[in-house]
Amino acid sequence: MNDTLTLDVIGRRVEVNGEHATVRFSGVVPPVTGLWLGVEWDNPARGRHDGSHEGTVYFKCRHPTGGSFIRPNKVNFGVDFLTAIKKRYVLGDGPEDGKEQIVTIGNKPVETIGFDSIIRQQSQLSNLQEISLRNCTVNCAGDKGGIAKTCPNIRKADLSKNLLSSWDEVIAIADQLKYLEVLNLSENLLKFPTGSSSLTRAFSTLKVLVLNRTGITWAEVLQCASGWPVLEELYLESNNISISERPADVLQTVKLLDVSCNRLIDENQLFLIAYLPRLEQLILSDTGISSVHFPDAGIGCKTSMFPSLQYLVVNDNQISQWSFINELDKLQSLHTLSCIRNPLTEGGKEAQTTRQFIIARIGQLKTLNKCEILPEERRGAELDYRKSFGKEWKRAGGHQSPDKNRPSEDFLAAHPRYQLLCLKYGAPEDGELKTQQPFLLKNQLLTLKIKYPNQLDQKIIEKQLPDSMTIHKVKGLLSRLLKVPVSELLLSYESPKMPGREIELENDQQSLQFYSVENGDCLLVRWLTAN
Repeated sequence: MNDTLTLDVIGRRVEVNGEHATVRFSGVVPPVTGLWLGVEWDNPARGRHDGSHEGTVYFKCRHPTGGSFIRPNKVNFGVDFLTAIKKRYVLGDGPEDGKEQIVTIGNKPVETIGFDSIIRQQSQLSNLQEISLRNCTVNCAGDKGGIAKTCPNIRKADLSKNLLSSWDEVIAIADQLKYLEVLNLSENLLKFPTGSSSLTRAFSTLKVLVLNRTGITWAEVLQCASGWPVLEELYLESNNISISERPADVLQTVKLLDVSCNRLIDENQLFLIAYLPRLEQLILSDTGISSVHFPDAGIGCKTSMFPSLQYLVVNDNQISQWSFINELDKLQSLHTLSCIRNPLTEGGKEAQTTRQFIIARIGQLKTLNKCEILPEERRGAELDYRKSFGKEWKRAGGHQSPDKNRPSEDFLAAHPRYQLLCLKYGAPEDGELKTQQPFLLKNQLLTLKIKYPNQLDQKIIEKQLPDSMTIHKVKGLLSRLLKVPVSELLLSYESPKMPGREIELENDQQSLQFYSVENGDCLLVRWLTAN
């Protein structure tokens, strides 16, 4: 870059030794002669000052050490889209590309050099459908119509961490890619339109848009969204966004919205996006959210908010109360939840117990923290939950007799599904509600019958086993008793509380307690060599 720069460089994105910055000043900085650029670094630790020098303010920075003065010849202003794509995707000339060839034009033979190479390169770019130009210093579209002519078939484009400085430059690129479906613009600090902008058809086919760490505001999202008529996935991570208004006639096709790492978002702001009709996946990780309440739905009812929401991620937040989990049961369509690294899930309770309680509190959940909830796990979780809070239920007015079963409003608010679980499995019996002393082995022993359905000559026996004993260890015990290899044993059990139903003990790493095996239940033992 020469020393004849003008004011049109202000706002341009630049790269210096691998670090990105924005030009905030161009001019002389006395007493040193010559032209200087004042830049504000993306990484403020890279800078030295706030844009001032010897008492004079030349430009302003958001951070007191975010600025530097740099000579223009040290700065890389980047390249246009086509230059970057040719550098990345055009293969070098082969050994035969330099050979002379004779072609006839009219009646005259003409010598050509590298003719095949040009044709091959054009074909190579024209066939591109997916490109990645991440960190390739792309700053603009280049010559008008050049992209559409050279590589018109691109459908997926990664332009993250480049030197694009404005949304207009993005439009200039996208307007030439009529098949574009996926666009990643993360880590480009873009200037977005502030006033009403004319509707563009540049994004008429766009389905996935990634705007992580671009500096976009919620108002700017809504301003631009009218140009995204078929958008299905929108990623807005780490933009310091505050959801300030309800989308009106925009974002109506969005199925996935990621607003992770935007720490200004709270419960009330979520209500502004609660009626996006097609929103199926909402990612709220690391937003600091701690509570949620759907005021339109009472205990045991479903909310009209988030009608299509199936998949919710609330990892790395401040969720510490079970009321948050209770509220999620009000969502009509929710079946997948991820909520790791929250005070509620990282507290003193064992992880398995916490998982069981979450499953029991959200009736329609099918996947929790990326692990599928099998029917038997749900049954075990709901039975354990029912037992764990049985004494509290009884003290609050719960009773085995339906006529006398009137738990308090406070209990029902804290355990909205408890009554439903009593209907499903029966009210807990007094014998189940005896206080357990977890550190005494005798209080953890289960008295179980063991019988062999396929070996009628084997006598039914009775054994006392710890409820913490894994299925693998139970098989080991039976293997020694029956002289049958562990690998051939198949275990299940039946309970007097559910006559006629047999539950398989299929996971060797889980405990008897996990499967809700109780005193008086019967283990059923089969093995592969049995008739």
